[in-house]
Amino acid sequence: MRFLFPKSQGFRNGNMSWTMFGYVFGETLLAFFVAFLFFFFVFFLNQLLLMAQEILSKRVPFQQVALLVLYSLPSIIALSTPFATLLGTLLTIGRLSSDNEVLVMLTSGISYKNVFAPTFLIGVLVSLFSFGVNDVLLPIGTIEFTKLYRRIVASTPALEIESNSVKRFNNTVLVTGDVTNKRIEDMLILDRTSEGERRLIMAKSAEFVDSETSGISLDLSEAFIHASKETERRNYDYAMSKSLSYHIQQDDIIQTVSTVSAREMSSKDVYNEIKNKETVVNKNFSDRNTRTLESALSLEETLRTGPSGRSWNQKAGQLASFLREHTAATTIRNDRSLLIFRLEFFKKFSMPSGAVSLVFLALPIGLMSKKSGQTLGFIFGICISVLYWALLLIGQNMGIRLGYSPFWTMWLPNILSISIGFVMCLYRIRK
Repeated sequence: MRFLFPKSQGFRNGNMSWTMFGYVFGETLLAFFVAFLFFFFVFFLNQLLLMAQEILSKRVPFQQVALLVLYSLPSIIALSTPFATLLGTLLTIGRLSSDNEVLVMLTSGISYKNVFAPTFLIGVLVSLFSFGVNDVLLPIGTIEFTKLYRRIVASTPALEIESNSVKRFNNTVLVTGDVTNKRIEDMLILDRTSEGERRLIMAKSAEFVDSETSGISLDLSEAFIHASKETERRNYDYAMSKSLSYHIQQDDIIQTVSTVSAREMSSKDVYNEIKNKETVVNKNFSDRNTRTLESALSLEETLRTGPSGRSWNQKAGQLASFLREHTAATTIRNDRSLLIFRLEFFKKFSMPSGAVSLVFLALPIGLMSKKSGQTLGFIFGICISVLYWALLLIGQNMGIRLGYSPFWTMWLPNILSISIGFVMCLYRIRK
């Protein structure tokens, strides 16, 4: 036990001891910084491993890799802060409880408010800090990351080619087999020529070569070429060659890595983009819905007229047309791009707010610790962090794939944390 808190110690307003408030605040803040360094190191190490796998293995200069890591720091910080708040609160409250300092505080006439208030304050401050990093520094870092990555890709195009993958460059699609160093096995290329011909190129292997125009140049071996015009599918040309040189322009490469997703935008930009997308989606849905109603009315008229009508023999085609229009309208209404932006918009608020919501859960768990409070707090903190992150990922996938409400899928982990923590706090106080 560190020390006792007699009733006369410190200035109190009712049951609030400012001495106790400052003590708990300082202890929690210190534990937060320790926990933050732990999670920061974990996510930072993961980022380094990704860089080593994707970039360092392609012999990119170390200085450029270091800058890429630097520009990735805002995302690591924003991801670390909620979990650090959870772990810091568990470590602090768990130690106070196992050392009987909370018991001494209560017997001295000081209420639970002196434990709850400072931890909640830290949770609020961390949430605001995390939101600022996520909403301001993250977009800036991502923009600089994208600029640098574009320059690296332009000088090292092999970065964009992976084993057993499909890569699109404007009108060109590359399907690759195993990739070792600069050699690609079982290469398939789908593209469109300047004359509008669709072309298919298959090769047993391909190898990167230096290109004066800073694009992707491939030496294909044992290549087969099939070309046909889109309007004349039955009129085609084909050829076979032992070797073939194929080139993709630098502008096509840069365009594929220059797009900015919703995650790299500020909340205001995402909101504005959502409004623009909603306008386009609503207009397209209205047009398609009108065509669906016209198809439905035409089919209804045919069915009402019966076999004596002229269009009776066309009812199967009218039904197929109606189903096709209805499916197209449903697809437009459930626009996947719009759904992703909505998910990211709510995530920009739910993730920083996790610092406060997880405090609700950490407080009662920490107060229940009797022995080895910090050890149990660390274990519970890691387990809850993994569970929270898993719920967030599951909710995001369910929102994208199954079309569930973006609000509920992104805020459900926070709502569960607050609800469970609130019930446990009431139980602890009454007990």
